[in-house]
Amino acid sequence: MAPALTAVSICAVTDPLSPARITAGCQIDLHEHPQNNPPPEQSGFGIPPALRYPAYRAYWLGLLASVSGFQMFRVGQGWLIYEITGNPWSLGLVGAANAIPAIFFNLFGGVFADRLDKRRLIIFTQITTGSLIFLLATLTLLGVVESWHVLVIALLAGGVEAFDNPARQALYPHLIDRKVMMSAVAMNSVIWQGTRIVAPGIAGILIDLINTQSALYISGMGFVVLAVVMARLKIPPIPRGALGNPIQDIKEGLKFIKVNSIFSFLIGMTFFNSFFGMAYVMLMPIFAVDILEVGAKGQGLLLGMSGAGALVNTLYIGARGTVPNRGLAIIGGAVLFGLAVAAFALTAEYVSSLSLAMGIMFVMGICNSVYMISIQSSLQILVPDRMRGRVMGFYGMTWSIMPLGGLQASALTNLWSAPIAIAIGGIAVALFAIGPAAVNPMVRNLSSHLSPIADDPAEAKIPVK
Repeated sequence: MAPALTAVSICAVTDPLSPARITAGCQIDLHEHPQNNPPPEQSGFGIPPALRYPAYRAYWLGLLASVSGFQMFRVGQGWLIYEITGNPWSLGLVGAANAIPAIFFNLFGGVFADRLDKRRLIIFTQITTGSLIFLLATLTLLGVVESWHVLVIALLAGGVEAFDNPARQALYPHLIDRKVMMSAVAMNSVIWQGTRIVAPGIAGILIDLINTQSALYISGMGFVVLAVVMARLKIPPIPRGALGNPIQDIKEGLKFIKVNSIFSFLIGMTFFNSFFGMAYVMLMPIFAVDILEVGAKGQGLLLGMSGAGALVNTLYIGARGTVPNRGLAIIGGAVLFGLAVAAFALTAEYVSSLSLAMGIMFVMGICNSVYMISIQSSLQILVPDRMRGRVMGFYGMTWSIMPLGGLQASALTNLWSAPIAIAIGGIAVALFAIGPAAVNPMVRNLSSHLSPIADDPAEAKIPVK
């Protein structure tokens, strides 16, 4: 399936927009750098600028299959372990088994992404994850699966993911011109936002109509698809930046982030978003059941509205390919998101209106997508190639701490209440965005500093225009 998919995506030899040459076997020859033949400018809705690059288009389709498989796998393993144990606590254990390796190994994954051939590393991680899912599906098919099987496979899959994510983050910028980076980041986010809504439903239908193993087998195939797509992409050699001891390479990456204050701010924003801003997701059952009294259906509507707001705005950004005044977009988006989180928590407590809560959740999704897409695209533009894996590995680690954000919100809930805990988190996000912006003009004027950093080991500071 994947080769045919790739061929449809990239074998349009007559496409005047193609930034790459087509070679025999319909493989992409990227030895002519994408920026040598960029797509024409466009505004408004239409074909997103990033998808006009055949190599990225093929990668994007493969990623769509892989992330869909990932979302289905999460549903399948949760359903399976609950079916085996009947204990809600086991669901938390599976989530922890997925998250803990990502928290501890993301930095090492970033080093490997800088040290090894990124394409081959992605192929290896995708095949490995797919094989683990196939193993779980087969154990289920044979009727011998036990809870410890599910936990061990979740732990191993989480560990592999810690190496896969930095490699993907470090590779796809080489498939496009940097000027369409925001479009590429937005289109990646479209996949995550869209599959979060659709893929779990598909998994549920398969489990209900057929069985759990069928959902797992199809889930594993998604990872195989991306591996095949990556195997068919011809990518020019990418300089490798991590050449010493892995611990020293990690220290070098952390020193680079510390020395360049803009990286500290952007990654710090992501940390506050995950640890404080997104804690409401973990406590949503309290709001749905105890505060708004709308049950599981209401919880689904609330989270669905947040996802819908993020998806609509992400599609818009992906089509336009840019956000005016990126520094203010990050600051303003974060402040509005934080205040919206606080407004959701407090109005749920004192107004108790589902329709109002859904409206605020929609606004939260829009604001969150504006500043998170702006952050990631800015990181990808600014980071030198030799540091890309390590910087993006550290960035990815901040996303993995989201379950810990739920713990701090739960602790505050025990002291006060869930609305107060979530409101505090939202205000923390807003204050962190305002603080650096007030004292650092580079943050406010980020757009004027968005120029690629020379891929130089001696690099220490971001060039200022």
